[in-house]
Amino acid sequence: MKKYIFLMLAVCLIGTSSKAAPGDTTWVQGNIANLSWYGNYDTAVAFPAPGTSYRKVYMIFTLGKYNCGPYYSYGCGQPGFPACDSAQFPWCGDWDYTILNYLMIPGGDTLEIARLISPYANNNAPRTPWTWTQRYVYDVTDYAYLLHDAATMRVLYSGYSGGFTANVKFAFIEGTPDRDVMKVRRLWTGSYGYNDTTHLDSFDINTHFAAVTDTVPTGTVTTDLKFLVTGHGNDANGCCEFAAHNYQVMLNGTSVATKTIWRNSCGLNELYPQSGTWLLERGNWCPGAMVYPNFHVLPGLTPGTGFNVAVQFDPYSGSGGSYTTEGHLIYYGAMNKTLDAGIEDIIAPTNNENHFRENPAIGQPVISIRNSGSTTIDSVTFQYGIQDSAMQTYTWVGTLASLQDTVINLAPLLNLNTVAGTSGTYNFIVTIMGVNGVADADHTNDTMRSQFIAAPVFPPSFRILFRTSNVNAYSSTTLAQTSWVLYDKSNNTIVRQRSNCALSTNYTDTVSLPTGYYQLALYDSAYSDGNYYGLNWWALAGAGYSPGYIQVRHLTGTSLITMNGYNYTGSYNNDFGQGFTQDFYVTDVSLGISNAAESNVSVEAYPNPAQGVVNVDISGLQNVQGRIEIMDMAGRALCSAPCNDAHQQINVADLTNGVYLLVYINNATGSKTQVKLLIAK
Repeated sequence: MKKYIFLMLAVCLIGTSSKAAPGDTTWVQGNIANLSWYGNYDTAVAFPAPGTSYRKVYMIFTLGKYNCGPYYSYGCGQPGFPACDSAQFPWCGDWDYTILNYLMIPGGDTLEIARLISPYANNNAPRTPWTWTQRYVYDVTDYAYLLHDAATMRVLYSGYSGGFTANVKFAFIEGTPDRDVMKVRRLWTGSYGYNDTTHLDSFDINTHFAAVTDTVPTGTVTTDLKFLVTGHGNDANGCCEFAAHNYQVMLNGTSVATKTIWRNSCGLNELYPQSGTWLLERGNWCPGAMVYPNFHVLPGLTPGTGFNVAVQFDPYSGSGGSYTTEGHLIYYGAMNKTLDAGIEDIIAPTNNENHFRENPAIGQPVISIRNSGSTTIDSVTFQYGIQDSAMQTYTWVGTLASLQDTVINLAPLLNLNTVAGTSGTYNFIVTIMGVNGVADADHTNDTMRSQFIAAPVFPPSFRILFRTSNVNAYSSTTLAQTSWVLYDKSNNTIVRQRSNCALSTNYTDTVSLPTGYYQLALYDSAYSDGNYYGLNWWALAGAGYSPGYIQVRHLTGTSLITMNGYNYTGSYNNDFGQGFTQDFYVTDVSLGISNAAESNVSVEAYPNPAQGVVNVDISGLQNVQGRIEIMDMAGRALCSAPCNDAHQQINVADLTNGVYLLVYINNATGSKTQVKLLIAK
């Protein structure tokens, strides 16, 4: 299935960039608007002249907020609505509205090319202050042959309150596309409900998706039906926003595909927590997220073939909600490249807000790649690392068919441990060095960069205070929904866990860890209604609801250890939806300074990374009398040398690549001062 990706482009999208020669990317500004009321926001756009081939075209929709004031919200003052009353209508950009993006070509079809849903975005929520923005990146390469000269871009905003902003840009990246598009034809569009009397449809939603006849154009190799559908509104059974139904794709009267109109991952939304019912599963959409279209290959069609295609929804006797739809036929030519892998996204490490849950990361970098050629890929070799540091290589082995994507966990990046606990922003780089044992055919999609912050350092001993909620009290199970697991990320083994817990029960665990990198993960199981409620959710408050919590505390005292994206207190405390993870690094504090009188002692090792010889400078001591030990990250001494001078050289040629601790031990006091040392040859 084809999907839209979160590729972050240079200049406009700070954080991740696709490698391209100077001048390869042309930027075009589209809509800029304050979305203040339901309706169309049209902008005339000057796209590039025809004649240039583009490898990719991306549409970047940046959603933001503006303070529309308490009086211009939820329809107040508009025709058919009461006068504005700040007490009655205090909302401003707080709701989940459908936002449709149309390309309007003079003399051609009006085509919906992207859809998103605004979040519940109260300015008091931790992720959506007035300064909040979120980038949604759509691959619109299929429409590249239409995106030229003068056209109009339309943003259709379905909101009945103000507060959101829209900024639409296009990035045209020159090069050879995966395959050429012969033609795009719009088939159906509109919002229709079951047993709806307002559209003269004989109470049958399928009237609006009757068979359309067409002929396959010359040069076509593959024909796809692209179908965008989202469910909205409710009747007594939740249709169509909260009830799953199917549709079938009918080719010449025969069903060739069946798809359920449902999205069960809203509880894993990257934009969380939100001020509304963001974590509930819905009819193919989640608040604050892109809407993904479905692509269905129509088999057996060759150039010159006449055919008809229809969509048929499951029968349903209720009424009240509707499905908002858009259907396109897309005719594709042959593959333009034989052997080509491309990096689509960096999931970790990155500061990209679309991967907020997965970061800051430690251990294995995570990327996604795409097979953009006609040949099946069985191996890809990568080079990756932190900019200006030693690079590592890793070869992935698997099976990746043409036009398919896959997520790859690279081998652990040791430098992520080295920078753990430090401040500032770092740059991560990953490059494809070879595919199937040979050079890649297209190097323009082989390199990607991301900016990231380092994972935190936790003390080696801490406490986990865990209280379960009583969400499952009214279901058939007496076990709590939520559990936690502590992983050693170096070998993906479980160190500690709390699972199969009783309802409304307190648990306290003391954890002691050796030097290494770890992940604390919270998991939530589905409630009987299919939703994931986590430890605490505001919508369940009252009527006997007892929320839960988790706290990670220092071993002594009551101070909390901060976790990224986790709220210990406030209106959104312990509100994470379906799951939460926190990566962290542990360094054995027994190697730290033990003598307060020597608190100004420091050790510097250089070059770092080192290869054959490392220089050691010791400062803060009048009399240097001790020894230097180099230890691995498990605390084992690998070499030792006397140290009676403030400057010394240590031979490290026999050490393998990796992260070590260089420790100066004072003979007189026994105190130890350390520095991390990276060996990279």
